[in-house]
Amino acid sequence: MDPDATASVGRVPHGSSDAVYDFSANCNPRVPDVRSVYDAAFETARSYPNETSPDYRAAAAEYVDCAPEQVIPTAGGMAALRLAIEVTVNPRDSVLIPVPSFGEYAREVQLQGATPTFVPYNELLAVDPSEHALAIICTPNNPTGDLPDRDRLLAFAATCRDAGTPLLVDEAFLDFTDQSSLAGTRGVVVARSLTKMFGLPGLRAGFAVASGELRERLRTAVPPWELGSPAAAVGTHCLRATEFVNETRERVQSERKRMRRALASRFEVADSRAPFLLIDVGTDPKPLIASLRSRDIAVRDATTFRGLDTHIRVAVRLPDENDRLVEVLLNA
Repeated sequence: MDPDATASVGRVPHGSSDAVYDFSANCNPRVPDVRSVYDAAFETARSYPNETSPDYRAAAAEYVDCAPEQVIPTAGGMAALRLAIEVTVNPRDSVLIPVPSFGEYAREVQLQGATPTFVPYNELLAVDPSEHALAIICTPNNPTGDLPDRDRLLAFAATCRDAGTPLLVDEAFLDFTDQSSLAGTRGVVVARSLTKMFGLPGLRAGFAVASGELRERLRTAVPPWELGSPAAAVGTHCLRATEFVNETRERVQSERKRMRRALASRFEVADSRAPFLLIDVGTDPKPLIASLRSRDIAVRDATTFRGLDTHIRVAVRLPDENDRLVEVLLNA
């Protein structure tokens, strides 16, 4: 990180609210049964955790279909993103970043003293990466829900590899889809989070996946004791909760389709492969957001994403909650 950059780089807004109906954050409203696992792991917090987290790495490798030695445990997906950017980007470098997309990519690049080069998300895979130190893509994209097919992503990864440009793939929402991870692909760093699928943002568990020289850089740079013992135990349990993942995926896909169909009668709603929908309300959304908040419904002001001026983003939650949101939006 470039110390001088910290004086000029601001914070990035995110979702999360104490509203009765919180559609501003994209976490699963259901969680696996992990209380007993967490309680059993409490005593392990009295000692330093095993830096290699072997059980967690094995579970993560099974989850994304890679070799355990390619997994680097991190304290959440955000830590994996920061680690990947720190080991690939130098001051004054250029980094390819899609827009609109997750605001932390640009912030982390700027904290390195480097320059984000913004490219429309739907054009990124056609850009020549050779003049850039790193390319970043979110699959599915936040906030649009776009998901390029795996063959296109692999082709772009090969282009990046030929150019000597690492590719950072943020797969925070990929487990809500049936598309396979790029984990283990040469020249690619995959960042994964347990926050979204398993509804445990406070656990701070995630991981990066890389091979070859990129893996060695990550392993060297990751802080000691990065993943606490309780987080590793709960994370291991979650990553092996196959039935929970499948049920969540089916519910989200069904509810997202139902919500989009209903909301499209009044708004322009982007097609999405993620557990959220991007809605163009056609005007400054702040009055609508305030009106919803007065009725205990929180949605994300998507104008905080670069390139969006009239949008909100809403999570896909449980059926009764989704019904409430649709009813209020259609009558607002």
